[in-house]
Amino acid sequence: MVEYTPKERLARVFAGEKVDRMPAICATQTGTVEQMDAVDAYWPEAHEDPVKMAALAEAGHTVVGFEAVRVPFDITAEAEFFGCGIKPSTKEQQPSVISHVVSKIEDVEQFEGYNVEDGRIGNVCKAVKILSDKYGDELPIIGSMIGPFSLAQHLNGDSWFMNIMTDQEFGLKLMEFTTEFCTQYALKQVENGADTFAIIDPTASYQLIGADFYKTFVVPFHQKIVEALHEKGVPSILHICGDTTNGLAIMETCGVDAISVDQNVDPAAAVENVDKALILGNLDPVSVLWNQGEDNVEGVKEEAKNVLDAGVQLLAPGCGIVSKTPTQNLQAMIEAAKNWTY
Repeated sequence: MVEYTPKERLARVFAGEKVDRMPAICATQTGTVEQMDAVDAYWPEAHEDPVKMAALAEAGHTVVGFEAVRVPFDITAEAEFFGCGIKPSTKEQQPSVISHVVSKIEDVEQFEGYNVEDGRIGNVCKAVKILSDKYGDELPIIGSMIGPFSLAQHLNGDSWFMNIMTDQEFGLKLMEFTTEFCTQYALKQVENGADTFAIIDPTASYQLIGADFYKTFVVPFHQKIVEALHEKGVPSILHICGDTTNGLAIMETCGVDAISVDQNVDPAAAVENVDKALILGNLDPVSVLWNQGEDNVEGVKEEAKNVLDAGVQLLAPGCGIVSKTPTQNLQAMIEAAKNWTY
């Protein structure tokens, strides 16, 4: 069988075409301290500076061995762009949202005329361009952003979950706003060279809001983003945290190409519960890849075999990689993927 470049291989997998073996990618955050040390690009600077961001993303390929490069490393840049308070990151911890800016729909009027080339999101787009210019002919360039539901929650705060149940008009209007922004931001990354896209929408959870609210406040908005990406020929990956097993059939109705499932999902059940979407995952990033230390290589290989035997089409961590994860554990996962033929 023909051997493909990593870019060709992943594209063929998304297209349902034959390949020589499984691609070795990560659709969630890839930065680790060992990579930072190797390339002298550290958080928090690598969250903000496009050159350092690209350097750390590149390390996922050159140091660890992933067959793709991906930015960014967190999901707070979008909220920061609109003025939410952010707790800064450290070398080991990601930034987090600590204050919110929307309490009524009129509050979004202050954001009119925004430009997705500004601020930290603009630097993410610049990092995509740096990576694409260097690797775009060979490797998949994975762009990413927080999804519109979780962005709405960042803007509105914890009252968001109650608000969608008590004020549907407000909820839908805020979702329209965040979806328009997410679409523009995603397409800017595509314009700069992203050829695969990950939508990380952790709180858009079937578990949290139930089927009816998910169908109303999530599916049509994910669908708009996915359709915009498909118009550019870009496949999409959707990641939602938690046990999404019972919601997978609804999740894929937005047309997404692949669904990243976390460690709480039984991988065999995930494969059974979707019709067309590829299932990506789901090695536990904490108990398997990180906190048993670098002596857990055999454990990683064993768990990887279990996930692969369950029928998962793309082996990957079940969520973002923990920053202190040993490189050799990630390489054991990558080796398992590269040795797997469909």
